[in-house]
Amino acid sequence: MTTSTVGTPWMNDGRDRRSLREGEAAAQRPRRALPARSVTSPAVHSPGSGGAQAAPQRGEAARVSADDLRAKIREVPDFPKPGILFYDITTLLKDAAAFKDAIDLMTKPFEDTKIDVVVGMESRGFIFSAPMAYRLDAGFVPVRKLGKLPAETVSVEYSLEYGTNTLEVHKDAIQPGDKVLIVDDLLATGGTVIGTIELVQQLKGEVAGLAFLVELLFLKGRERLKQYDVYSVVQY
Repeated sequence: MTTSTVGTPWMNDGRDRRSLREGEAAAQRPRRALPARSVTSPAVHSPGSGGAQAAPQRGEAARVSADDLRAKIREVPDFPKPGILFYDITTLLKDAAAFKDAIDLMTKPFEDTKIDVVVGMESRGFIFSAPMAYRLDAGFVPVRKLGKLPAETVSVEYSLEYGTNTLEVHKDAIQPGDKVLIVDDLLATGGTVIGTIELVQQLKGEVAGLAFLVELLFLKGRERLKQYDVYSVVQY
């Protein structure tokens, strides 16, 4: 049977050797057509409720829906290896209107929340977290792989299926009590974001929310983050 997995671009860039971001083994499932949906606003997790609630629209009505942005994502069969269906967001990023709409939709749920710092995870998270910080009048803090930051850092090591990985952040990047929004391109199994949350907590910051462009619902990463506001724009 032909199988598929879902990813965002650059999955073979060395952060892991598999098609999923956190380093867990690539998830496989039977290939199937995605059911048609009419989505006018993505879902925001309501902490402690075990469910989801509708995200507010941008202004009185959003210019685009999640399905509009989904249509901008290119499907590449048999990449990076036969039997894998790859979802490439570079086709969304190169479209100026779609990229702006993605940033707007990722930012909107947090416009009425005090955000001091937006944290982006290396490296794809930087694409979205920096413009979101600008929109929210917040600072931007990069979380990087081991050995990439020049000053004193705090670090966290977290487990992968085939080993471990280490993330670092500058020790002075987050102040005690800072309200922190964590941003990445993809929520899969949740391993990397959990490591990032631990870094924020080491510096006594407060996690105000988690935002992602794409969420792979079948990997159930959201279930590991039930105590946080989790927001994603496009779901597979």
